[in-house]
Amino acid sequence: MFNSKAKMLQLTVTLTACAFLLIPTILSVMAGVTANYFQGISSGLTFKWVYKVWELYADSIFLSLWIAIACLFVTLIIGLPAAYGLARHPGWLSRLLEEFISLPLAVPGLALALALLQLYGSMKGFRVSWTFILVGHVLYTLPFMVRSILAVLAAMDLKTLEEGAASLGASPWQRFRDIVVPNAMPGILAGALTVVTLSIGEFNLTWMLHTPYLKTLPVGLADSYASMRLEIASAYTLVFFVLIVPLLMAMQWASARAQRIAQ
Repeated sequence: MFNSKAKMLQLTVTLTACAFLLIPTILSVMAGVTANYFQGISSGLTFKWVYKVWELYADSIFLSLWIAIACLFVTLIIGLPAAYGLARHPGWLSRLLEEFISLPLAVPGLALALALLQLYGSMKGFRVSWTFILVGHVLYTLPFMVRSILAVLAAMDLKTLEEGAASLGASPWQRFRDIVVPNAMPGILAGALTVVTLSIGEFNLTWMLHTPYLKTLPVGLADSYASMRLEIASAYTLVFFVLIVPLLMAMQWASARAQRIAQ
């Protein structure tokens, strides 16, 4: 009897949490395909607001996806060797470096953006380039990539594996390529999922760094809510979901597959 009541309570809490999250999302999506939000569904369904969003904000959508892909590439190039070095040489210095890498997480995004503006604001060519936003995104997301990979590398006997490969004549590059990278793949994919998600959805940092011609998805969404009809803003939310949800599902599938292979 007690177990049955406990299961019912858990189910109730789960369904309540899901409803709390899903109902506003569904209402926002429905508003984006409704001819007139104030009249409701009775006014009819239409995709003209979605077409309007695409017409107005297509550049923002592609820019946001491009920055997320570039951010993933840069964080992987920096984060994988960094995590490998931290795992290969544990100690107080490694822990200090790990905390230093994680420092941007403790600083508000607006403060981090202000620091970048103070440092690079006078470099006009760089300031008006999309790479300026990319630098902010890399600083913000790099700790997630490093820690995801480091957690996987710390869970295995990396030193023994490398010594075994070295005894067979493998060079440092071969050990890194053939042992470290394949074994770290679950962490790489988990970090990639986090990096892409955070980069696409990041607002505070990007809001400070963007220019009128460099609006990402969240900044464009805020702009549409502030200056457009509610239907257009809701249609923008719908476009955001259509773009991000399949991407996240694909990366979740790849991460789960890598974990099964590793096991």
